[in-house]
Amino acid sequence: MDFGFDEEQELIRDQVRRFAEERIAPGVRQRDQDHEFPAEVLAEMGELGLLGMMVPESYDGAELDPLTYCVAIEEVARICPATAVTMSVTNSVCCWPIARFGSELLKTSVLKELASGEALGGFGLTEPGSGSDAGSMKTTAQRDGDSWILNGEKAWITNAGPGKYFVVLAISDPQAGKKGISAFVVPASSPGFSVGTSEEKLGLKASRTAPLYFSDCRIPAANLLGEEGKGLRIALATLDHSRLGIAAQAVGIHQRALELAVEYAKERVQFGVPIAKHQAIQFSIAQMATELAAARELTYHAASVAESSRQAGRLAAQAKVYASEAANRACFASLQIHGGNGFCEDYDIARLYRDVRVTTIYEGTSEMQRLVIARHILNS
Repeated sequence: MDFGFDEEQELIRDQVRRFAEERIAPGVRQRDQDHEFPAEVLAEMGELGLLGMMVPESYDGAELDPLTYCVAIEEVARICPATAVTMSVTNSVCCWPIARFGSELLKTSVLKELASGEALGGFGLTEPGSGSDAGSMKTTAQRDGDSWILNGEKAWITNAGPGKYFVVLAISDPQAGKKGISAFVVPASSPGFSVGTSEEKLGLKASRTAPLYFSDCRIPAANLLGEEGKGLRIALATLDHSRLGIAAQAVGIHQRALELAVEYAKERVQFGVPIAKHQAIQFSIAQMATELAAARELTYHAASVAESSRQAGRLAAQAKVYASEAANRACFASLQIHGGNGFCEDYDIARLYRDVRVTTIYEGTSEMQRLVIARHILNS
């Protein structure tokens, strides 16, 4: 397919690339080492409209298409995957479901604040005992007059701490099985809401990940997202869409891994010549470049039909599984080209090698993506 960008898309890509290189890149290594959340950078991203990219302008969003969103994520991830995932989560698993399923009240209050960049959002689905098997969650929501009362725990929640609003899934009807799960918008200021200790992760150290706790957490009844009992459907639709952002993040990481490999191969001299002259290195770089082109094509195609195709879920899963696994291979190959230097944190490839690993796990593991793809094909 031809993904020739129009003038607006080219402008946005160039603007985000320039912002990433000029504002995100300085200090990125130090923020990683210090586990420092880039609050100031994210505030500037909000001002640029990067935290509500697919939200209608009537709710203070940029009202851009998923393809443009993926291009922006790719450019941010090329410089800092940790900042990219913070951006991706608030856009795709908080703003998007509220824009798609939320009441007018939620859109004019919560969504406007998120889209303008005044607040960050998150998504509470995973629990300590339910990851891929979302239907086995234990968190409950009980109606009490004009309120819902939530009890339970969510795990591995990106933006926990800095986030102000969270889309949370909970069991509202224990007798109805998966049809008894509902979705709610939970403000972090709600009574009974608390954030646990941040996780010590292998990578993405400048993003915040922590558990959420609900102890008789009371929220207004109006904070029900969509219809009661439709929560799992909302969650699955959200994940189908949000996987595009993770695919784009992987493409951005892959791009940078390739750039670093090429730069190093041209500079590093062994046996009297730059290692770029050796066929083994050339073959490795060629493989990285070819898989990058395929990953980008899959991602852009999935994004371009995300709002129109009945196969959008399958295409997003294909993009996510291929792009994430290809990016992992690319970071491995790039570090290998760097040799012993690549094992040192003085070189950016070491950080990318750590950051990329989770892309095959969050927003659905590679194994779950293959199940999604197979079910689409076999049930068609």
